[in-house]
Amino acid sequence: MIAKESKTGFVVAGLLLGLLMASMDNTIVATAMGTIVSEMGGMDKFVWVTSAYMVATMAGMPIFGKLSDMYGRKRFYIFGLAVFLLGSILCGTAGSMIELSVYRAIQGIGGGALMPIAFTIIFDIFPPEKRGKMTGLFGAVFGTSSVFGPLLGAYITEYFGWHWVFYINVPIGLLSLLFISLHYKESLAHNKQSIDWWGAITLVGAVVSLMFALELGGNQYAWDSVQIIALFAVFVILFAAFIAVERKAAEPIISFAMFRKRLFAASNGVALLYGSAFTIATIYIPIFIQGVFGGSATNSGLLLTPMMLGSVAGSQVGGLLTTKTSFRNIMLISAVFFVPGLLLLGTLSPETSRVMVTIYMILTGFGVGFSFSVLGMAAIHNFDMRQRGSASSTNSFFRSLGMTLGITIFGIIQRNLFESGLSTALAGNGGAIPGGSLSDPRAILSPETRAQIPAPVLEKITDTLASSIAHTFLWALVPAILAVLFILMMGNERVAAPVGQAKSPKPAGDRT
Repeated sequence: MIAKESKTGFVVAGLLLGLLMASMDNTIVATAMGTIVSEMGGMDKFVWVTSAYMVATMAGMPIFGKLSDMYGRKRFYIFGLAVFLLGSILCGTAGSMIELSVYRAIQGIGGGALMPIAFTIIFDIFPPEKRGKMTGLFGAVFGTSSVFGPLLGAYITEYFGWHWVFYINVPIGLLSLLFISLHYKESLAHNKQSIDWWGAITLVGAVVSLMFALELGGNQYAWDSVQIIALFAVFVILFAAFIAVERKAAEPIISFAMFRKRLFAASNGVALLYGSAFTIATIYIPIFIQGVFGGSATNSGLLLTPMMLGSVAGSQVGGLLTTKTSFRNIMLISAVFFVPGLLLLGTLSPETSRVMVTIYMILTGFGVGFSFSVLGMAAIHNFDMRQRGSASSTNSFFRSLGMTLGITIFGIIQRNLFESGLSTALAGNGGAIPGGSLSDPRAILSPETRAQIPAPVLEKITDTLASSIAHTFLWALVPAILAVLFILMMGNERVAAPVGQAKSPKPAGDRT
């Protein structure tokens, strides 16, 4: 597929910049979230700023993966870049949580093309023995962007305003667009297929209905209300319709046939569960730091750095090990660090020292870092170039689905724990505190308002917030432990490092 005149170095640079932009955006938003909430309010809506991005990304991934198999990678990667940049600019102009959520959804549509297609291009242009190193590099860039994202985001948020954190994407994205446009050349030979639009519509509709039911239930509506029951009913109906459509579709958006391959099925299961467990760390650690320890967004951004550095190291180690041992063994090493890391995060309290928080985050980040480079390789391992786009996008879809559900479900858990604990702790205050109310996040996240709260009251608030976040991390152990079961099902397959002939099917394709 890739013509010989392609300049591989510029192509890789363009792909790395695209991933840098997309992944850094997530961490910038996570770091600035406390400031955004304190400025615009809407603690009950803040999870949707991230969820909107995830839902849109999830919806786009399988469609763009299929389209890239049909018509080529380049045009849809460029389309993803353009849409992502448009969404970034719009996010910078947002004046409310609702506007920001909508604009984040536009970003997500672009992100749905960027990540899976970038990974697929790497598989197209590199032979098996080099893929581990390259995917490790890509995973490291993902982690590195997560390091610079919080630092840069915290600095911009504190000194220029949170609206500007989105504009940093523009120069990076334009440079990526330039490199890919000029140096990535494809042949015109593509595999014509039909798009399973009904499958995409029913799947996304089902997931969105489930998310709204979980988010609104027990909050704006009672669990047994007509609205919530209707949303769950729509989810069941659309999910059943999705299964029926996929069984009959000539080219299903998510191919059930692919799941007959043990490694592919298990890898997607791990991606789903790892995504749901890890995403809450990037959201709630900054909230914990800003709300419990106090201070500005810079403090939370700086403290998030060790976890991301750990993920960079884990990604590199995981990628390098792919030619030395099986995917299963590598992911078992990952779980040895990831599960205890979450367990230790579940012990967080106002008395926890920053040194210990740093150690906990390094363990968690190092463990999850393996998955950034290994799971994508494992999912694509048994497929040729005509199916790699679909295989890669399906794996990315399941990771995003896990992150989306994790944000929603664990967001509900944390909110309920916090609100019930706060009502009990401050029952004597009648639901009011100086400078705000029990439901006002500005009373917790804003340094100016915190200064007005009497020390005994503030201590009760921070204790309750810390407890709610710590217990949420303990709940995250459920998907993390379930992921270990899927890891054990991955089998003994590994990347072959051929001297003459590769073991994996059609390993190099058209090389540069």
